[in-house]
Amino acid sequence: MQYVKGVGPKRAEWLDRLGIRTLEDLLYFLPWRYEDRSRLKPVAQLVPGQELTVCVVVQSTHLTVTSRRRFKIFEMLAGDESGSIRVKWFNQPYLQKVFQNGQRLMLTGKVKVNRYQGRGLEIENPVYEILDDEAATVGLHTGRIVPVYHETQGLTSRPVRSLIKAVLEEYASRLPEILPSSFIQSHQFPPLSEALGRAHFPLEGTSLELLNEGRSEAHRRLAFDELFLLQLGLGLKRRQASEESEGTSFQVDGPYVQRFLAGLPYQLTGAQTSVLEEIKRDMARPHPMNRLLQGDVGCGKTVIALAAMMIAADNGYQAALMAPTEILAEQHYLTVKQWLKPFNLPCILLTSGRPKRETSRALKTIAAGEPAFVIGTHALIQEEVRFGRLGLVVVDEQHKFGVMQRALLRKKGVRPDVLIMTATPIPRTLALAVHGDLDLSVIDELPKGRAPIETRLFYESKRVHAYALLAGQAAEGRQAYIVYPLIEESEKTDLKAAVQMADHLQREVFPSLKIGLLHGRMPMEEKEQVMEAFKNREIQILVATTVIEVGIDVPNATVMIIEHAERFGLSQLHQLRGRVGRGIHRSYCVLMAAAPVSEEAKWRLGTMVRSHDGFVIAEEDLAIRGPGEFFGTRQSGLPELRVANILRDAKLLEEAREEAWTLLSSDPQMSKPEHAALKAALARKWRGRLELFTVS
Repeated sequence: MQYVKGVGPKRAEWLDRLGIRTLEDLLYFLPWRYEDRSRLKPVAQLVPGQELTVCVVVQSTHLTVTSRRRFKIFEMLAGDESGSIRVKWFNQPYLQKVFQNGQRLMLTGKVKVNRYQGRGLEIENPVYEILDDEAATVGLHTGRIVPVYHETQGLTSRPVRSLIKAVLEEYASRLPEILPSSFIQSHQFPPLSEALGRAHFPLEGTSLELLNEGRSEAHRRLAFDELFLLQLGLGLKRRQASEESEGTSFQVDGPYVQRFLAGLPYQLTGAQTSVLEEIKRDMARPHPMNRLLQGDVGCGKTVIALAAMMIAADNGYQAALMAPTEILAEQHYLTVKQWLKPFNLPCILLTSGRPKRETSRALKTIAAGEPAFVIGTHALIQEEVRFGRLGLVVVDEQHKFGVMQRALLRKKGVRPDVLIMTATPIPRTLALAVHGDLDLSVIDELPKGRAPIETRLFYESKRVHAYALLAGQAAEGRQAYIVYPLIEESEKTDLKAAVQMADHLQREVFPSLKIGLLHGRMPMEEKEQVMEAFKNREIQILVATTVIEVGIDVPNATVMIIEHAERFGLSQLHQLRGRVGRGIHRSYCVLMAAAPVSEEAKWRLGTMVRSHDGFVIAEEDLAIRGPGEFFGTRQSGLPELRVANILRDAKLLEEAREEAWTLLSSDPQMSKPEHAALKAALARKWRGRLELFTVS
């Protein structure tokens, strides 16, 4: 960027902070909002309650500091030929050095009646832009629908706008069209150069609402391009995986898996049976399985993963299960260890927190290649870990791992089968968008006989009702969890903590009930003893941290009280609630919240009370957090989406996926001349993450 006209070393540094390093980055640095400055109202015609943009001249400025010097108000009087308006910014005293009398400004904000004087109009904390005479005549920064960009220190929207305008004028006509002409015609898209121009500088009459929602025709074209390149890349990765022929063809009905399934204390659901058959078909084929197993909390994903691991053991291979945290790895270890008791199969835990002697012993066993179940964290992909005969890799909570981490574990074996699990039940279309290179299995059915879970929201004043509910369930022979967000109390926080509260509850609230304590800092053996005692009903109330978020299955537990529920995310709340409702008895989840509660926290808690459907909760979570954070795309290894929004553009995504698969069916290597520009764009988009072919 430094060698583009108008960009020196300093400006290049500022642009780099915004992620702009190339001309392409600059052209796709789209506005985050638009302002209609084509119909500017005179100050005299401003109406209270409206969000407006005005063009004014600074008349005077003043900084007021309160008596305790804790609150500073920067005030400005600005106006045009028709009148003046008062403008205020709170706790931004540096603005005194920004504005000078006589400057021309664009101000955007909500017009109000002065709340103290009860007369006169004012704007509080408006978005501002400093203009000059040249800007006014050029018509770039006013008199039209104007793009507003994300800014950084030293670089505001105005110079970015000027730079993008100059680059478009010089380079837009030379941009190669990447889509085949048939796509452009069938979808009625504008040409690429035209779409970029309109996205930055919309034509007169373009709907401001569509622009700000990212749904204008220009945005639609650019979003399709991104989604199409995403789906092409995923299609190529999937084709590459399907063409690998050096995997292991497993015998899928051996004695271990038969004994395991026959020994289950319940029948598999229809969905579990169907998914297991899909996995068996994959494992029987002579090339590696690449399957995503998706299902809501409590649907029985772990049992199906264990069955797949048994198939590997039947064939003399090792199976590895990688979890994102030590706590989750330990919970899986304890669960798997229980299931393996009737079998003469070792279960090995490998995490960075294990004693050196145990780790050394585990490494020798793993390297020997004997059939074993190895459970661990990122420690599994460390260089010193060498599997003698790794046949199956299971990755849990896949969105918390990067692509490279999963690939490193896979390389520990000779093309092992891969099963990826997720408890985030996103809609199938969105799952295929993010995991389009994987085959998808969905367990969309809970085990039979599960009683409903009633979720209640209580504040501190209703605590007695929560404890009464728990006591009533205990009197009927049921058990309960009470979850706290911390292990021990801190001087810096007023959050209740598990250790202190377990003692308080035992002495003062439930003296006649046996209370146990479980948290992440306890030694593994102690955790195992506590869980065993809880399963055997020797403990009535288990006080815990989020160590019980997954992997705990006690059908007799019917009450889950989550303290400081306002501090937890939707996904975590849903996971914790899933620890109850696993038996035939009606269950209860009590969300204990400490006021005051933010609006977002109220929305999360309300969502939990209203819905028990993981798909609904996931969609709500997706809507509030946005696709990038929800899917963890920073770690996913997928190209960044700069224009498209997976949630908003779901229909467009389906169209892009269909077009991508059609193109790859007719031109698997993308070698046709008409696909040359598309192939080059694909290489730039994926930046070396596609290995199927080398783009010239």
